[in-house]
Amino acid sequence: MRRYNGAVTPPPAPRRESGGPRRIALLGSTGSIGTQTLDVVERLGPERAQVVALTARRNALLVAEQARKTGAGYAALTDEGQAAELGAALSGTRTAVRAGHGAMTELAMLPEVDTVVVAVAGAAGLSATLAACRAGKRVCIATKEVLVAAGELVTRAAREGGAELLPIDSEHSAIFQCIRGYGAADISHLYITASGGPFRTWTAAQIERARPEDALKHPTWRMGGKITIDSATLMNKGLEVIEAQWLFGVPLADVSVVVHPQSVVHSFAEMRDGGLLAQLGLPDMRLPIQIALVHPEKVDIGLPRLRPADIAALTFEEPDHARFPAINLARRSAEAGGTAPATLNAANEMAVEAFLDGRVGFTDICRLVEQVLDEHEPMPADVLDNVLSADAAARRRVAELIDAK
Repeated sequence: MRRYNGAVTPPPAPRRESGGPRRIALLGSTGSIGTQTLDVVERLGPERAQVVALTARRNALLVAEQARKTGAGYAALTDEGQAAELGAALSGTRTAVRAGHGAMTELAMLPEVDTVVVAVAGAAGLSATLAACRAGKRVCIATKEVLVAAGELVTRAAREGGAELLPIDSEHSAIFQCIRGYGAADISHLYITASGGPFRTWTAAQIERARPEDALKHPTWRMGGKITIDSATLMNKGLEVIEAQWLFGVPLADVSVVVHPQSVVHSFAEMRDGGLLAQLGLPDMRLPIQIALVHPEKVDIGLPRLRPADIAALTFEEPDHARFPAINLARRSAEAGGTAPATLNAANEMAVEAFLDGRVGFTDICRLVEQVLDEHEPMPADVLDNVLSADAAARRRVAELIDAK
């Protein structure tokens, strides 16, 4: 694995020696990132990208439709109860059907796959990500929870397996683009931008009464339910701060969040000489997806473009940590180290699910996460069993706290 800035993101490299297309296993094909990845693959054309395998949790009919359209050789559902429906839907095709959580790992390791896109919500894709790293694949990570929960394990597996880790998050993709060509000693600080979410201008009292339908109205991005709620709490920014440490080898103190409501600047890199580099673009996830898939090539696939004259204003402000405590909770977990970030992540996943189901209020999300984090005694995170144990314990504890309400 090539190292860059002390981390695992690869530097510019020549086009693949084979000169052939990227052969992709897409983990999480039915979600927002998954469907946009398929759009990018179609736009790139078969000479640059081909889908070999698709996985999803459920939605057999959509996965079958995607497999037929792409010609994927494999399709899998982690929900075994829906596997028969997927098999029936793909009857008569050449697509092999797999089922169960082990299927993601199996397909990520296929010898005919060279690129794995991890777009599975939450930490569910951790085992498959580790397997892909050990197998030396290009691993394009859209699921920030993988690096948050097990950054040490994932980066070590990538290093030992000779894998590439490339970010699909718009913010980390922006940083990656800004710091190419520079060494770690050239970088002073990283600023991750945040839209501020739907409650940026709400009072604390209004936020206390926020409903799921309010929180799902993101002002600039269109994303899946879980990440949209994380954007409303700003937990997504806390997770991105932790993720940046592992991707770019930057100390926690050198990563900050700045609120930018227009979502045009996707992040900044401050250089040692005081220069501030930024990547600008429309809020469209297809650009960072494309960059991760075909780096170092630059390909015009007909995406909408940002015209400087169309930018009326760009504004920036500090996050309000009193109304949005999630960023500091994430920092606390990173400072504690070990399995604390995995605990934070699992507790947040459970609390967000409970909010979407109407079982807790919006501000209960961070309250539950804080309580579980306060109770946690971190273990070393260099062993997968410790990470999985902390994850499971946090989920159980959140369930207990909700049941006791």
